[in-house]
Formats: sequence, C-alpha cells, structure tokens
Amino acid sequence: MRIALFSDIHGNIRGLDACLDDLRSQGYADVIVGAGDYCMDGPRPREVLERLEEIGAVCLRGNTDRYLSDVATFPAAADEEGRGLAWQRDRLGDTWLGWLAELPFALHFGEGPDGLLVVHANPKTDDEHIWPDADDAFLTRVTARVVERTIAFGHLHLPYARVWRDKLFVNVASAGLPKDGDERAGYAILTQRSGGWQVKHRRVPFDVDKVARDIEKSGMPDAEKRIKVLRRRRYKQLAECIP
Repeated sequence: MRIALFSDIHGNIRGLDACLDDLRSQGYADVIVGAGDYCMDGPRPREVLERLEEIGAVCLRGNTDRYLSDVATFPAAADEEGRGLAWQRDRLGDTWLGWLAELPFALHFGEGPDGLLVVHANPKTDDEHIWPDADDAFLTRVTARVVERTIAFGHLHLPYARVWRDKLFVNVASAGLPKDGDERAGYAILTQRSGGWQVKHRRVPFDVDKVARDIEKSGMPDAEKRIKVLRRRRYKQLAECIP
C-alpha cells in the first residue's frame, strides 16, 4: 500500500495543487489522506475542500477544523481569531462546516503493529505538538495503548522522521504554510513494506507571491499579518535556529 499524506493546507489551494502535481510525477498513491487543518488562515478554504473531495481523499479533523465546525464552543468574536473564524465560516457555508464536524479524529491503515496510525497532532489530542526533540515522558503519554509502530501526523509544520523505542514518528509537514525556513510546500509518501513503512518527504515549490495576492484580494481580515506569516515561513520561537 502506498499512501500520500497532506496536512495543514490552510486554505492554500496553490500549495495543495503543486503537491498533487508532484505526486503524479511520483507515480501517485493508492490512498490520499488529509491529516487536518484544511482551511483556517488561508484565502481559498472552500476550494481546498472541493479539491480534496474531487480526488477522493480520506480525511481526518484537525484542531482548526474543530474550531470552525464547533460554533457553540468557538463562537466568532471581535478579536483576531474570532474575525478569522467568522470569515472562514462564511466562505465555507453550512454544508462544508457539517462535513468538517463529521471527520474522525484518527485513521488506521493495516492491522496490528505493522499498521499505520494517522492523526493531526498526536494520538491523544489534536492540539499538542510532537516536537522532534520531545522527551520520553511526553512520548510515553501520547503513545499509551497505541498498537501501531508507525504514527504519521501534521500540526507542527516541520517535516521529520524519528525513531523512538519501537515507534516511528513521521511529521508530514505543511502543504500550504511551511514553517521550517523553506518556502516550499511539503507532504509525505508512505509505502508499506515487510515489517514497516518506508517514508519519503517531498518539498514542492509554489508561487508565494500569487498566494499573497490571493490573500489581499480575498477580503479576509488581518490580511497583512497573514501575508507576513506566509513569507516568514518559520515559527517565531525558532527564529534563531532556522535561518
């Protein structure tokens, strides 16, 4: 089985389409998986969901998808996050918001230890990062009762693979909002082999200037800040580590 995993597209249809074009050049995949955070912070959220539906992607829910679809818990407000939620919800409409609400927390491929578990952030929550240097206590907690040896996820927009004890952690990075200092979109291809999964990270250029113009033209709130985040392409706390 060959699985292509896309995460954290964040309304960037140009980044997603660039990754899909690259996937075709790589021989495509048996299954395309969306690992969450499809819309929030980007200018073309509805088009991203339409594209995922068009290609038959199997999707799970990320933390921002939960914020968008759970209006009772995350109401729109006058602050920056509230304005963003309101704008995104208006663009998506009730049908797509309902679709986001029904997505599962996790997806399983294969059976037993040799299977693959896909989640958004970690096997227990959708909003706690698994950093590349996460300590034993944290990893022990988030992998408790996880049967699969291979765990793939996004949320943290940094691609990496790490072996810890009998587990392989695979961060598939971001197909729309990279934050590792590299402006290219990222995704991963996982191929099932005897006894485990082979991992291939892919980095794909997309037109950042056109995405910035998409943001400007969209009318989304706080556009200047969104463009700055896109162009910064790194986490603020890693500014001294990532050039």
